Amino acid sequence: MKETDKTTTTVKSADRVLDIFELFAERQEPLNLSELSRELDLPPSSAHKLLQNLLARGYLETDKQGKTFRLGYKLFEIGSKYAQRTDLASEFQYAAQKLVDELNESVFLTIRNGDKALYIAEKQSTHPVRFVSHLGMQLPLHATAMGKVMLSGLSEDELGKLYPDKLLGRLTETTITDFGELQAQLRRIREEGVGYSMGESVHGIRCVAAPIYGAPGQITASLGVSMPEARWDERTWERIVQAVRQGAKEISTKMSYLP
Repeated sequence: MKETDKTTTTVKSADRVLDIFELFAERQEPLNLSELSRELDLPPSSAHKLLQNLLARGYLETDKQGKTFRLGYKLFEIGSKYAQRTDLASEFQYAAQKLVDELNESVFLTIRNGDKALYIAEKQSTHPVRFVSHLGMQLPLHATAMGKVMLSGLSEDELGKLYPDKLLGRLTETTITDFGELQAQLRRIREEGVGYSMGESVHGIRCVAAPIYGAPGQITASLGVSMPEARWDERTWERIVQAVRQGAKEISTKMSYLP
């Protein structure tokens, strides 16, 4: 066999193994050989060999009759070991760099501190005109996209305890000051998975943010991208929204693999 043929065969086999993992993860139920062959358009003989190899290595498990298969302990063991070397700050830096490379807008990471959004990490764009935070800076949750995203993870009772008098301070002319409007925005964030700030904390700065989830499924932080209104256009904004969603999802996935 030529070296190029061998390389092609190896890559194809690796793709098939990854296809198997992704299929099981998507279906979230045991599959038999016929179902797997049909879903992945694989000859039963080839599928059988791959399944047996993965079974032997612990990447798949089977029932007592050996008829159906599901993901095995080895994948979770790898995820657990990965999580032991993972922390929020380092995962943010990796994801934020990708966002800056793609969008060239500033990226921020915040956590909740009472009724404030605490800025704990950032990655700046190369534009001379940009929003620059100071690490340790705190802004009211209701006045920032990242803060509103974290508020969306609270129950109505928790929200009421945080704002017992339902009074919301104003930072700019567009800051939300009506508690009912805040509740409505939080409902939309829960549905859409992203929150927005249109100059509500800093005049002339727009921000979109998405939640970062921890292992228990609770919002532990927020990822946001800010841009000056002068650079805003609908097409660019939509790209930013989708990129922030994906970036937060990637960080959440990595952070939720806890031992």
